[in-house]
Amino acid sequence: MKALTWHGKHDIRCESVPDPQIEEGRDAIIKVTACAICGSDLHLYNGIMPDMHSGDIMGHETMGEVVEVGKDNRKLRVGDRVVVPFTIACGECFFCKRGFFSGCERSNPNSQKVKKMWGNSPAGLFGYTHLLGGYSGGQAEYLRVPYADVGPVKVPDELTDEQVLFLSDIFPTGYMAAEFCNIHAGDTIAIWGCGPVGQMAIRSAFLLGAERVIAIDTVPERLALAGQSGAITLDFMDKDIYDTIMELTGGRGADACIDAVGTEADPSASWDSRIDRIKVATFMGTDRPHVLRQAIQCCRNFGVVSIVGVYGGYLDKIPMGSAINRGLTFRMGQTPVQHYLPLLLNRIENGEIDPSFVVTHRASLEEGPDLYKTFYEKKDGCIKVVLTP
Repeated sequence: MKALTWHGKHDIRCESVPDPQIEEGRDAIIKVTACAICGSDLHLYNGIMPDMHSGDIMGHETMGEVVEVGKDNRKLRVGDRVVVPFTIACGECFFCKRGFFSGCERSNPNSQKVKKMWGNSPAGLFGYTHLLGGYSGGQAEYLRVPYADVGPVKVPDELTDEQVLFLSDIFPTGYMAAEFCNIHAGDTIAIWGCGPVGQMAIRSAFLLGAERVIAIDTVPERLALAGQSGAITLDFMDKDIYDTIMELTGGRGADACIDAVGTEADPSASWDSRIDRIKVATFMGTDRPHVLRQAIQCCRNFGVVSIVGVYGGYLDKIPMGSAINRGLTFRMGQTPVQHYLPLLLNRIENGEIDPSFVVTHRASLEEGPDLYKTFYEKKDGCIKVVLTP
């Protein structure tokens, strides 16, 4: 089959690889009908996430048609149309039983590796390093899905692929980011990053009752799309973000702040982000947490800082004195997608949201390597890429 494979920094190739096979009784094989390039994939593209191997198959936003099921899988049948969560979960362990599917204790076969780095292991993920399981991703013609009687959700025929594809990751992630904010009527929510997850967080914050959403970025197309959702948009290259948020909130600060950027904040944003870039380049640091610092400072007393942007290691110069003395609450995590799927599918079916609004580019799998470059360089108005194998 054809698949997009990783061969080093900025080196993604479309090449022939072996077809996946059933390995365990609960597995399923799906024929991919649509997949997407995620902002998290750019961390792999940029070579900043450890333990990627040459030839690894990329991708964790995937849907398709079931073409084979394992002997112990009683949930799926050949011909079912499904969306596949990016988190792999057994459904039976301590965390899965409590709805924390992204903390599954069984799905990462390399958990001992990651425990040395993080103290304990989260769930395995599709197409996202050997630290998180070494699973083949879904930017391919076919995908093996472990624990397929827990993860994939069947979708109605009347909904298009693009309407439901983002249930695999960015819609649940953006929704969780907003849900973490404990939104009340009249609240102002500030969101850093107007990429795909940020766009979903904006729409979700309004769905959950926010009065105002402040969206922060510098890419014109992203700010324009955020504005179409009803957000107040701020270009961090034109305005002082702290001063502007204080002005908009009467000096109090935003009720909650969402970091939808994570480890690769724009190095031109401020002096501290430039220093972060230097530290990472000289192996004196692992991440660039400028956005997190700013979100803490811009949050009102006893507000919430919601973190869904990906971080990988140790963060430097975080203003914990501000957070502790002003009573901030931090909420964060990889999204337990399975927990959110029924609710969010229902919202799509009811017409409350159509996640396809974020798609700007549609292409074949063969065009994938070029579109990785386009997406990374934020060219051609690229916000979200959907690939059809």
